[in-house]
Amino acid sequence: MKMSRNFPLNALRVFEAAARQGSFTRAGDELGMTQTAVSYQIKLLEETLGETLFLRRPRQVTLSEAGERLAPKVAEGLAKLAEAVADLRGVAEQKLHIHSTPTFAMQWLSRTLGDFQLRHPNIAVRLSTSQDVIDFAREEADVAIRWGKGGWPGLECHRVMRMNFTPMLSPALAETIGGVSEPVDLLKLPIISARDIWWRTWFAAAGIENPGLDRFPPNELGTQTIDAQVAMAGQGVAILNPGHFRAEVAAGRLYQPFALTCNDGRDYWLAYPQNRRNIRKIRAFRDWILAVMPVEA
Repeated sequence: MKMSRNFPLNALRVFEAAARQGSFTRAGDELGMTQTAVSYQIKLLEETLGETLFLRRPRQVTLSEAGERLAPKVAEGLAKLAEAVADLRGVAEQKLHIHSTPTFAMQWLSRTLGDFQLRHPNIAVRLSTSQDVIDFAREEADVAIRWGKGGWPGLECHRVMRMNFTPMLSPALAETIGGVSEPVDLLKLPIISARDIWWRTWFAAAGIENPGLDRFPPNELGTQTIDAQVAMAGQGVAILNPGHFRAEVAAGRLYQPFALTCNDGRDYWLAYPQNRRNIRKIRAFRDWILAVMPVEA
């Protein structure tokens, strides 16, 4: 008989339990079903097969000849299915696919994932990066680091980093103009990615409404990491998230001249499908990243 989507697989599971227990009532207790529901599933299977599987007697059911032949094969088949599912689940549990924006991956994840691996040595990590917002229904990623305002439909979202921004440059470049003491001093230097809306937002917050950014080349370098590399090479001032570049500041490669930072409401979020929130590897990564990245208010 060819198996179709309408084949009563659940009825086979009920049949296996009833055959093993020798009782519809005990099978129901095992499966969390009523005796009536068990009887219905057995009847459904008998109608599908065209065979009587149980002989019904007062307060007792016993396997028919057909039931005797079928029972060991069903038990074996269900055992193989359980083994296959367990095997697949084990493989899936061993690999965590993280999708991230390039800057977050390079400036934070790549530097800290070793700690996650030490804490969870049985979980292999695959990291992929792009600026695209992935569709979990179409792509294989388990979790994603997204930049935005959160609240995406169907996803669990946890803010992991405030996306504040402020000008940063190399100390050597600042010295070329005798130091940077006022926000207007920045305009004496090359501005990297001058068309970035963050620049106008920051200068407005600093009290400069018309900074004249149009006189700078309209470069778009693509990621904060590249902007930061250009800034560290002494070629201009970049508008960056200081949370990404603490190590570079500590090493003296970058300099944040002003405490003033801005935020346009978009931050970094950990996101994953709501219906997968209880998957062990996802819970492990969520708990780890929230513990090691306390988000500033």
